Amino acid sequence: MQRILIVEDNKTLAKLIAKKIQETLKFEVDVAYTLHEAKLFLRINTYFVTLLDLNLPDAPNGEVVDYVLAHDNKAIVLSGNIDKEFRTKMLQKNIIDYVNKGGVGDINYIIYTIQRLQKNQNHKILVVDDSMIFRKQMKNMLDILFYNVITVAHGEEALAMLQTHSDISLVITDYNMPVMDGLELTREIRKTHSKDALSIIALSSNNDSEINAMFLKNGANDYITKPFSKEEFSCRINNTIESLENLNIVMNHANRDFLTGLYNRRYFFKSMQEYIENIADTPEKYALAMIDIDHFKKVNDTYGHDTGDKVITHLSEILTSTTNYRDMVARFGGEEFCVILKNVNRYSARDILDRLRQEVENTVVYSIDKQAIKFTVSIGLVMSSEDALEDIIDQADMALYKAKQDGRNMVVLD
Repeated sequence: MQRILIVEDNKTLAKLIAKKIQETLKFEVDVAYTLHEAKLFLRINTYFVTLLDLNLPDAPNGEVVDYVLAHDNKAIVLSGNIDKEFRTKMLQKNIIDYVNKGGVGDINYIIYTIQRLQKNQNHKILVVDDSMIFRKQMKNMLDILFYNVITVAHGEEALAMLQTHSDISLVITDYNMPVMDGLELTREIRKTHSKDALSIIALSSNNDSEINAMFLKNGANDYITKPFSKEEFSCRINNTIESLENLNIVMNHANRDFLTGLYNRRYFFKSMQEYIENIADTPEKYALAMIDIDHFKKVNDTYGHDTGDKVITHLSEILTSTTNYRDMVARFGGEEFCVILKNVNRYSARDILDRLRQEVENTVVYSIDKQAIKFTVSIGLVMSSEDALEDIIDQADMALYKAKQDGRNMVVLD
């Protein structure tokens, strides 16, 4: 388990923060009341982040910050000093944030910041700027916030990088660049990446509000004018990433089945229409399989609906693990699923689905009261054709019906 170090001479406050972190987050917390104690902890343990008071009995002038940073630790400064010049001086150091020790609200902000840093590790950011110095500055600021950072010098490199790294969450682009400026890059990115998949922040030293508006109209999520403060930069980046996360949560609720996490019927049809259009002028073929749990009503009647849900969830995990990342697995409702195997022939499709059927047959699910349950599935399989998607699904349903009629636990290829 990861650890957090709190260095604070106010024992009541230190214990309050430690308790709040332990209750809210999955961290072990160590508390030091002096710089000497902090040094001992830092020799023994590695910390996700340190929370540092500036005025300690043996380090009254913020010496703890310099020590912690010199030993490659990340720091959030806690201080009751609200002097603007002092705050600015501290933020020039390589710290994550400067937080006032004013009350419960500030403790909640510390908790939020730590949670944000944890989530940031899941995000990759692409920085596009022709200035090597500025690229390094931004990379350093983003590294401190736990983001994974890639830097490139111009727009064409950025587009190539987006093709290589499909998991980039945010592009930060300068406006004035050779080869392709930031506005052109934004337009190109939006041709292939929607706002719910990728965010864009534009940077420029140009104060022309018209440029700002053009970026926003062409798909940028935000615009930052140079020069900017470290705090402004951090807040805007975190806010943009958080908005993307919230949007993805909403999209997932709309597109995913609540029980299994698989795609739902509505998203299946939307995605498949796009896929069919994309392969229209290619020789690529796909297989469509309708899958149904055999005697599922008996499972529900015998063991209860909670156990029935466990069976459905277990099958969904097998379907996901057996198929390729390019394929699609959707729950159509109840115990009925649809699987799309992309770029396959009839022989490989049959082989994949028969192995899937065997894995289900050999698996065991335990009921709520620990009884072992074995179950099977019937599968109706068809290959893609010139027919409409709805007609192909009907053909797979007919093959599934034949599998049921012929004894269940089999794959029928139409």
